[in-house]
Amino acid sequence: MSIVLRQHIEEIVAVTDSEFEYTQSLFTHKKLKKHQYLVQEGTLVTHEYFVLNGLLKASYTNEAGKEHIIQFAMENWWVTDYQAYITQRQATLNIDCIEASELLSISFENKKLLCAELHKMEYFFRMKASLGYVAMQQRILSLLNNDARLRYEQLMQQYPTLLQRVPKLLIASYLGVSRETLSRFSAS
Repeated sequence: MSIVLRQHIEEIVAVTDSEFEYTQSLFTHKKLKKHQYLVQEGTLVTHEYFVLNGLLKASYTNEAGKEHIIQFAMENWWVTDYQAYITQRQATLNIDCIEASELLSISFENKKLLCAELHKMEYFFRMKASLGYVAMQQRILSLLNNDARLRYEQLMQQYPTLLQRVPKLLIASYLGVSRETLSRFSAS
């Protein structure tokens, strides 16, 4: 697990052995079963999570009971309800496991401490947040500007293994289409 985290960090910044040992000491290991919740709407969000293996989905359920999938999170991705995490408030999202998952967790306080102690880790987290913001902006623009078929094609081009790992109903929800429409896309 430590090798995966270190490789992930070193995609952006180089760390010494002692810096990595300190960084790693601020994380805790967490295992979840398929369908188990990581974050539930209405609960306080105090941790951010790095996915070692497995697959999760972050979703919002509206007042009518319709689930809207905001994000999938797979290996080497970070996930939490960021609005709740950053403001230290209750979650508006649910995050649950599509597959059994293994995660590393860092608390809000430990992340603040780490960033204050190691400025290269502050830079790392800032870059990850910036890249996450870019991805979210691209997703919103795709939803606003592209038809459903193009959104499907873009998703399959970016994440080709996702269709094998995620039930079609969830992919359809993520794309904002019906399951039947998605089946037509995947058949052609």
